Amino acid sequence: MNWQIREFLKEALAEDLGRGDVTSETLIPEDLVATANFLFKEEGVVCGIPIAQELFALLGVKGFQVFHQDGQLVAPGTIVAQATGSARWLLAGERLALNLMQHLSGIATRTRRWADLIAPYRAKLTDTRKTTPLLRLLEKYAVRVGGGKNHRFGLDDAVLIKDNHLALVDIKTAVARARAVIPHTMKIEVEAENPEEVAQALEAGADIIMLDNMPPEQMTKMVELIANRAIVEASGGITDETLISVAKTGVDFISVGSLTHSVKAIDISLNFI
Repeated sequence: MNWQIREFLKEALAEDLGRGDVTSETLIPEDLVATANFLFKEEGVVCGIPIAQELFALLGVKGFQVFHQDGQLVAPGTIVAQATGSARWLLAGERLALNLMQHLSGIATRTRRWADLIAPYRAKLTDTRKTTPLLRLLEKYAVRVGGGKNHRFGLDDAVLIKDNHLALVDIKTAVARARAVIPHTMKIEVEAENPEEVAQALEAGADIIMLDNMPPEQMTKMVELIANRAIVEASGGITDETLISVAKTGVDFISVGSLTHSVKAIDISLNFI
């Protein structure tokens, strides 16, 4: 388990437990052992099983059986995992485990649905940096579980010249400055909002050109203009209604912030048996 995830879980447990679970400590005998099932109450892509297992291990609950791995699509009523151990500690970890699994499974489920829709086309689905603070590692993992790709993880692993940068420096100068100092293995991407900016980014030698909030008809023309001289990414306001039409333009990637920032959680419960 990644050390960052382990430390995050420790902090999240500390937030929820505080000085202790007063309800369970009052009602439940200390030596009572119990078993509980993780039950999917609606169809979805499983995501977060290793996270839940690590969480309960931190609480001393070592009995954890996995019936369905991350990435599997399951039907309503499916038991995906089972935990056995101290009833008190199962109850202490219940809410955090479910919060994470429900959220991550929601991301994976939506990503799978959209990735499947555009599978016949060239475009690949990617996420963005529009993630929940301190949950980026997990949310981007969920996107991969769902069949999507990860865009840059943070500000340090790629150059993305956006509109606010271009309010301060022109495209040609921006690309030249970046090219002069960054490693040759790092991509330079330019956000373009109109054909003029696309032409400027192409002339400046950008590795990736992001077509931002353009209608599909204009995207098609820009793909033809770029003619494989740069990777083409579509972004901005992609919805269920526009996804296919954007994929049909011939872009290489479609980046979607809503995969992580406004996804519906999957309904999962932890039921004691």
